[in-house]
Amino acid sequence: MPEPVAAPPEPTREWQQPAGVTPAVTCYSYEVVNAYPHDERAFTEGLTFEDGFLYEGTGQKGRSSLRKVTLETGAVVASVALPDDYFGEGVAVCGDRIVQLTWQSGTGFVYDRSDFHLLRDFSFATEGWGITFDGSRLIMSDGTSTLHFLDPQTFEVEGHVDVRDRGVALTGLNELEYIDGLVFANVWPTDRIAMIDPGDGRVTGWLDLSGLLAFRPTTGRVDVLNGIACDAAGDRLFVTGKWWPWLFEIKLAQN
Repeated sequence: MPEPVAAPPEPTREWQQPAGVTPAVTCYSYEVVNAYPHDERAFTEGLTFEDGFLYEGTGQKGRSSLRKVTLETGAVVASVALPDDYFGEGVAVCGDRIVQLTWQSGTGFVYDRSDFHLLRDFSFATEGWGITFDGSRLIMSDGTSTLHFLDPQTFEVEGHVDVRDRGVALTGLNELEYIDGLVFANVWPTDRIAMIDPGDGRVTGWLDLSGLLAFRPTTGRVDVLNGIACDAAGDRLFVTGKWWPWLFEIKLAQN
């Protein structure tokens, strides 16, 4: 995010580490498989992959959008601009709909996936940062250590979980992607992605993406790592960042 956030609220449900037990946390590095062009004017806040295309949410007031992007070229094939007073945030594909959050407006938008026609909006009580869909629930971050579970039809909050890394609250949870039963979360403003068990909020792994941009030339301004997308059918993982000129396909390598 562009600014620091307030201290996290008291969690609704807290995972308690058993006395004398240190949970196993696996640490990963990465291998670069491919690099694809990415619009360096895109302040990436949300990213997901479905049916051969990337769906990307961009931020900043007056420049926020929802986009459908061709992976191989980075070309934007469809887009819709948010009203100038909204700061766009995370996006999630939810069946034939796309859900997009906004940062501090307490408002989310729901679009028809086929043509980006606005279907409705909805309200939420926290800041909006990242969002993903696990097949039955929407999972939302707000920049604190809390993940919120939302009904995908009513958008009512059905529960919360507090995220902890070996017993310590993990704040700065940003863009999210649900992959093989875990929530992958960019941790703002770092180069690391946390792998979170949404059942109890425990961090089970870390992916360190330090040095990723060094694999391709950059000439303009870049901001933090933010953007995770998974092609489940093709077993591919993509990451990018705000104002990054590249989107990288990576493979995890265990340290």
